[in-house]
Amino acid sequence: MTQPSDLIADDIEQYLARHANKSMLRFITCGSVDDGKSTLIGRLLYESKLVFEDQLSALEADSRKVGTQGDGLDFALLVDGLAAEREQGITIDVAYRYFSTERRKFVVADTPGHEQYTRNMVTGASTADLAVILVDARKGVLTQTRRHSYLVSLLGIRNVVLAVNKLDLVDYSQDVFEEIVAEYAGFAAEIGLTDVVAIPLSAYMGDNLTERSMNTAWYDGPTLIEHLETVEISSELSSGPFRMPVQWVNRPDLDFRGFSGQIVGGILRPGDRVRVLPSGKESTVDRIVTMGGDLDEAIAGQSVTVTLTDEIDISRGDVLAVADALPGVADQFEAHVVWMGEHEMLPERPYLCQIGTMTVQARITKPKHKINVNTLEKTATNTLALNEIGVCNISFDRPVPFDPYADNRDTGGFILIDRLTNTTVGAGMIAHSLRRSDNIHWQAVDVDGQARATLNGHRPQVLWFTGLSGSGKSTIANELERQLYALGCHTYLLDGDNVRHGLNRDLGFTEADRVENIRRVTEVARLMADAGLVVLASFISPFRAERDAAREVIGVDQFCEVFIDTPIAVAEQRDPKGLYKKARRGDLANFTGIDSPYESPEAPDLRIDTTTTSSEDASRQIIALLRGRGVIA
Repeated sequence: MTQPSDLIADDIEQYLARHANKSMLRFITCGSVDDGKSTLIGRLLYESKLVFEDQLSALEADSRKVGTQGDGLDFALLVDGLAAEREQGITIDVAYRYFSTERRKFVVADTPGHEQYTRNMVTGASTADLAVILVDARKGVLTQTRRHSYLVSLLGIRNVVLAVNKLDLVDYSQDVFEEIVAEYAGFAAEIGLTDVVAIPLSAYMGDNLTERSMNTAWYDGPTLIEHLETVEISSELSSGPFRMPVQWVNRPDLDFRGFSGQIVGGILRPGDRVRVLPSGKESTVDRIVTMGGDLDEAIAGQSVTVTLTDEIDISRGDVLAVADALPGVADQFEAHVVWMGEHEMLPERPYLCQIGTMTVQARITKPKHKINVNTLEKTATNTLALNEIGVCNISFDRPVPFDPYADNRDTGGFILIDRLTNTTVGAGMIAHSLRRSDNIHWQAVDVDGQARATLNGHRPQVLWFTGLSGSGKSTIANELERQLYALGCHTYLLDGDNVRHGLNRDLGFTEADRVENIRRVTEVARLMADAGLVVLASFISPFRAERDAAREVIGVDQFCEVFIDTPIAVAEQRDPKGLYKKARRGDLANFTGIDSPYESPEAPDLRIDTTTTSSEDASRQIIALLRGRGVIA
């Protein structure tokens, strides 16, 4: 374990070839604060002879300056790189380290123990094959131990090492070890962790880390490194059905067309019958191409280029699957969602979703419940805050191939991305598709939108008026409809206040309710546009994400954003409904411009400054815009 191979000096090429063919194990360390996670990894690096002389000198100096082990080396400092981590003696960020032995290569993620860093722990665990859960022998199984164990189970990690650490501080007591193992085994069974190996350790002293310790003569199991070197981790994916999300279409010349990606399940051989999803077209594998030549067989984890015997339209995001064991295809799911965004999740807000190599638009409906990961209690909720976990229904804008996360983490897991900032705000694990996803289909109709537009004598259009309360949206929209009516146009005015008397009477003015308000109005406006009307939608619609989503749902050619740009001081001076006065007194919460934000359009189709433009002139500008777009003659 600790000695470098003799081949390094004797035959470096043979050593490199052997090293390249070693299997890889990705694992995480997790547990409660100060259980010794960083010390464990630091000791592994030290024992693996992967600490260079300059690093060792720096470690000695840092140990004297900020270490916690007196005159001894503080191995945790090899991992805790942030200043805040060293000052507090805790892990904050996820730290990745690499080391190897004669039998296997390892990538280890040191994950935080604090509850407020749950998202960091989830990030580290998302690609791990095994989890080392540390327990301080003096403290036993704690709340954080249970929380991280639940997250490990939720994220599909089935190989678990229960590392009972700091046994040197309890005189290497066998009774303490067995009590902790028994208590943890009962909890592990509740959450579905059945493959748990318990090892007594002292990470700082090195007991049972790389060599058996004489201090635990009563223990006859493997050392930690022995278990990590021998645990089987790849058989489940290889034994499952073949799956390969297409990452890109490989077309170097006119004579070659292949489909490149990483196999995330099963085995593939030339001659296998495969189906392309979601299109459902079938073909036969012709070749499996790699840089090193064609393969007779490829397994999960390998990146390859596949050629087929038939010419089929395949794009990035499609999934190649074995024809006799297909994944599901659906657009609505029940999923566990771990919320990682600083701002709370808003039901029905559109997010980008990456599942496999496909990117779609997704909306989360109201969560069914959130889970207290400390107690496993399920409680009702309307949203999810940072680090919270909930079970939600989620809807995609198109059908996608999937497997339940429990069957395949790559085709069953997804991330949610904020459309404006491009930051990852959530991680999800699909449980199953919803029945309505399979039972609801588009009904074909003979009279379509084009036919209705021809009958009306003009093209449909949605004019979306946005601006602060009191900016003049409704006044301009009303005047515009009067002028359009005089021109013989078929119109309908959707006003923010009017729809709240009926369609949206159940909604308030929280951020979540505002999002749902605009979602419903968007769908109504889309239907009215399909009926051939010119729709005038007058809504504050304060959030840019919802207005952008409305444009996508309705269609760029049929959507026109009109920004009624009025300074808040002017709008407040007008205050036709007395709302600003109420908001200033504190009688009206969540009022846009006062205690709720308004996100101005970045590139509206038309901007109207009502401090210099009358409603009649504004209407004439909009009519000129409609004529320029070919909506009306």
